[in-house]
Amino acid sequence: MSSTYLDNNATTAIHPDVAQAMLDCYLHGFVNPESQHQMGREARRTLESAREKLGSLLGLHQADIHADHLFFTSGGTEANNLALLGYQQEAKRRRRLVISGIEHPSISTAAAWLTSLDVDVQTVNTLSNGQIDCTHLKTLVNNDTFLVATMLANNETGVLQPIEAIIEICEPMGVPVHVDAVQAIGKTDVHFQNLGATSMAISAHKVHGPRGVGALITKHGMAPRPILHGGFQQSAIRPGTESIALAVGFAKAVEIYLEKKAEHRERLLGMRTKLESGVLEQLDCAILIGGDAPRLPHTSNIAFQGCDRQAVLMALDIAGICCSTGSACASGSSEPSPTLVAMGLDEEIVEGALRFSLGIFNSDAEVENAIKQICAVVSVL
Repeated sequence: MSSTYLDNNATTAIHPDVAQAMLDCYLHGFVNPESQHQMGREARRTLESAREKLGSLLGLHQADIHADHLFFTSGGTEANNLALLGYQQEAKRRRRLVISGIEHPSISTAAAWLTSLDVDVQTVNTLSNGQIDCTHLKTLVNNDTFLVATMLANNETGVLQPIEAIIEICEPMGVPVHVDAVQAIGKTDVHFQNLGATSMAISAHKVHGPRGVGALITKHGMAPRPILHGGFQQSAIRPGTESIALAVGFAKAVEIYLEKKAEHRERLLGMRTKLESGVLEQLDCAILIGGDAPRLPHTSNIAFQGCDRQAVLMALDIAGICCSTGSACASGSSEPSPTLVAMGLDEEIVEGALRFSLGIFNSDAEVENAIKQICAVVSVL
């Protein structure tokens, strides 16, 4: 029995053209880009071309000495950690960090660790539609705040956050804003200069690129302190020998996705609408979470009241449907979703919620099969 993969927010299948571009790099035999000899300089040119292409695709200012920075990392988790821990070290006397209650574990867990350094971590309330409460945010941001961290699009519900309103609150007080845009790249417009954030985290494997590479993007002059030490690569902000193949694969993946972004979004939205309407029409116990807020076109969080989410997940797995109960980085936990709890949803809804996330390689036939299997499983349970 073939499986239908509806867990693209956890990771996506690598695009064949990305894999080929990376293979070409490996077969070419690129050496360490820090080496000063001819082969090293060739590797450096290829690496910087990939960095420049990625920056151009994502709206970085790259024209002059005031260019924005793009630091390659091992993924979104490291990028988020570099932002929180690096800006905390740069903060001097400011001690307050403000995050939302719906953040990825790479933000929330890093923030929890910072409390051991006497950082005053404050959590913004979340509205029932999945967006953060900007009225509450205003009461938390003060002259002691060194950073506000929020995601652009939630990885569990797909709900888009009001970044412009958040920046309007923070900017007059000189408070930097870090945006986790890992899930948003390609699915919604992400232009760093237009976004207005101080820094932004991204990752390749959410957009059919390779696993093991991400980036922290920052405004010119706003790089954080390093949290790793041992070399001078990337201005010593993120030391370590860069992988030419991963950088090239990252840039290629984003380029491929954005070339047909309108077509991809239309297809994803069509499949998501079909999935949601098909399930909600047949199951009275099904409730769509975050449906009254702007969302990513490929993410659907549906609660099955009266059902245990783990039981439904396992039954669907046996039926060949791959989905999740929330963030893949917290999949080993049996605790309820912090995002859904922060939204103030009833316990029965939280306990019965599953995430279905589509990708560009999914088909209408797979969605139809998923509807059939979901309705059959939930009806029995």
